[in-house]
Amino acid sequence: MAPSELTYSWYVLHTRSRFENVVNDGLAKKSMDVFLPKVQVRSKRRDRKVMIKVPLFPGYLFVRTNLEPYEHLEIVKTVGVVRFVGNKDGPIPVPSETIDSLQIMVKGDGSVTTGTRFKKGDRVIVVYGPFAGVVGTFSRYRGKGRVIVNIEALGQYAGVDVNEDDIEILPKILT
Repeated sequence: MAPSELTYSWYVLHTRSRFENVVNDGLAKKSMDVFLPKVQVRSKRRDRKVMIKVPLFPGYLFVRTNLEPYEHLEIVKTVGVVRFVGNKDGPIPVPSETIDSLQIMVKGDGSVTTGTRFKKGDRVIVVYGPFAGVVGTFSRYRGKGRVIVNIEALGQYAGVDVNEDDIEILPKILT
């Protein structure tokens, strides 16, 4: 790139699994402009029900850079960084409006949900509540944190309405 083409933009960094905070701290120590959106969720551990902050996009965070070679190398050398997200032409910038919107969302008090937690047909188990232990198939989101889980018995399906936080995806070996 020619020096005149180097402008600061936000880019997505892919990190090692559960290394988002390590990368965030490492880049901050290098005086880089970094953004790790986090949301508060109820802990999944069965022995406690505390609220914890977790990354909104596990395995990813945002960094603002002009991709100048030295700075690019310093970012990639940071412990836990896997790569910039992009295509064969290089890293793809994220619009500033998207980052601004994410910053507003995570500062707010409302709950933020992403749409990739359960897909229709996922085998799930109910881990809390009156249906704890029930194994079924995720059917659909019902709204306001409620989901429908279908249980097959005698060649027919029965659907139960449970809280979204009360179910977990079954590991592939158990399905």
